[in-house]
Amino acid sequence: MIKLTFIEPSGSTREIDASIGQSLMQAATAAGVNGIAAECGGACMCATCHCLVLDAPDGSLPEMTDTERDVLEFTSDHVEERSRLTCQIPASAGMAGSVFRVIGS
Repeated sequence: MIKLTFIEPSGSTREIDASIGQSLMQAATAAGVNGIAAECGGACMCATCHCLVLDAPDGSLPEMTDTERDVLEFTSDHVEERSRLTCQIPASAGMAGSVFRVIGS
């Protein structure tokens, strides 16, 4: 298990555990993180698991795919360079301690 921090839309901070290989969306919803609706169930279609990466070790996150970028640009009003869909990020040991701000839908 690795420790990750999510900052909910209310500003509350939640430290959660994620299993290696589990999507961050799955880990966050299982832990009850508010603001991640995950309406498409992780199919990279809805952007209701949108977060900003506030802090992550260099090289610990996979590169954003063209599909993820397209979904963010098409469905979200708040896209930044740090925007990611948590359904597209599998947990890895290298990202322990990373911090994400929930944007959701």
